[in-house]
Amino acid sequence: MIAADSSSLVSFLNEEGGPDVAQLLQALQSGQLVLPPIVVTEVLSGTSSLEGILPNIALLSLQEGYGQRAGANRRMLKDKGLKAKLGDALIAQSCIDHEVPLITRDGDFRHFAKHCGLKLA
Repeated sequence: MIAADSSSLVSFLNEEGGPDVAQLLQALQSGQLVLPPIVVTEVLSGTSSLEGILPNIALLSLQEGYGQRAGANRRMLKDKGLKAKLGDALIAQSCIDHEVPLITRDGDFRHFAKHCGLKLA
């Protein structure tokens, strides 16, 4: 399994190129693509073009204590003076909980990778 962030998914839906889009396409074609629930919310808030492929993509479930872990990781990063947006914290925690690497073009996730255990694809 491999997850995708909103930035890469929107780029894919807009038929843009890039290594992240190539990874996403390969994961989608092989049936390995999963999405954190917040990614679905973010993408559908801006476009309906996801609706056509959404039934073919599994969603990561939220684990017990998810909110507490996401909040603690976000607070820790902010205490270090690092950027940690709420949506990013929720996406990262979904991937951390399931030990699933994240496809993204958003550099802010590097902080979650360095300090919180997020695996980047």
